[in-house]
Amino acid sequence: MAPLLHYHMGIQKQDGTEIDPWDKEVVVDFEIPENLAMIRETIRRFVQQDLEPISRKVEEEDNIPEETVQKMRELGLFGLSIPEVYGGLELGTFGECLVYEELTKTNACFRSRIGTSNGIGSMGILFDGTEEQKQKYLPKIASGQWTTCFALSEPEAGSDAANVQTTAERDGEYFVLNGLKHFITNGDIADLATVITVTDKQKKARGGITAFVVEKNTPGFYAGTIERKMGLRGSHTSELIFDQCRVPVRNVIGGEPMIGSGFKTAMSVLDKGRLTMGACALGAAQKLLELCVDYSKERVQFKKPIARFQSVQNMLADMATEIYAARQMLYHAAWLRDQGKKVIKEASMAKLFCTEMACRVADNAVQIFGGMGYMKDFPVERFYRDLRLYRIYEGTSEIQRMVIARELTKD
Repeated sequence: MAPLLHYHMGIQKQDGTEIDPWDKEVVVDFEIPENLAMIRETIRRFVQQDLEPISRKVEEEDNIPEETVQKMRELGLFGLSIPEVYGGLELGTFGECLVYEELTKTNACFRSRIGTSNGIGSMGILFDGTEEQKQKYLPKIASGQWTTCFALSEPEAGSDAANVQTTAERDGEYFVLNGLKHFITNGDIADLATVITVTDKQKKARGGITAFVVEKNTPGFYAGTIERKMGLRGSHTSELIFDQCRVPVRNVIGGEPMIGSGFKTAMSVLDKGRLTMGACALGAAQKLLELCVDYSKERVQFKKPIARFQSVQNMLADMATEIYAARQMLYHAAWLRDQGKKVIKEASMAKLFCTEMACRVADNAVQIFGGMGYMKDFPVERFYRDLRLYRIYEGTSEIQRMVIARELTKD
């Protein structure tokens, strides 16, 4: 895989010594390699020519046309993060962030359609799965043949992820799963679910949680209610129900040695997802800024464009400054992860700052557009609704602050 970021001096400092990613004296030059620049341009054209024209229709009908999903498959969008050996593009975290930054400049549901396959729905298998599991499932996920979902959240296990109540009881060469998951993105269309269960109620997160892969049509496994959401229309969120669902022991992610290690798997998946969520927020914020700059130059009040009023200029300047800061933070954290570094703190910082920033940008955008920003004829109100979710899922802002503080103060 080609390096995702370049230095002016290649991969060495001026004195010829090897670069340490944590060296505070190292200045990263975020020059995007040619292969990633080409992919980004392809996605940009796809958004402009294929996605944006149908964005409003998708919003109204709460559905992405199958022909659009097929185009996503042809572009390889379901395998961005999956290694080439399993049929994916293996872009790395930074490359994936670049793609998401472009995809979220339109209706966020398009990114959500591919997001579980590239992230939380497949990464557990990639990180901790057996080679047999990887060969069986990852090619189908990378091609877009199978859609995945990540079943962690429950009525009693939201931010308190270790409080899962869905049980998995051993019965010979099977586990019997019982319980209810909710708020599961792509749950109603998923062919494969990563399911987090409790196998030892006494140990819970300390050796009592186990992750499984459960295939669609497994007896006792089915989708429940599809939730009615404030935003992100076109992306379905549903319940998943497990009723005496018998799953083979071989479907424990990582096999029998990983029984009880599911919480670790879940948390490693979420660390990566926090960076891609930051990229999604960044892309939407960038689009809102562009819309506001154009509108402020065209909208005339008191015989001059509103872009000439200091109050509007201040909002535009603040929006642009925060977006610039967010981009540097996100790109650096993504680069660190691609170097093999642990980025628990940095991923939470990026997710926190990018999503909070994007919501401030969206609020300013509604203000600049005025009454028009509140109308469905303009995309601003959709961005405003969709972005609000980013501060909640894959770890709330409050949880990100807890993670950051814990990392800062641990011995």
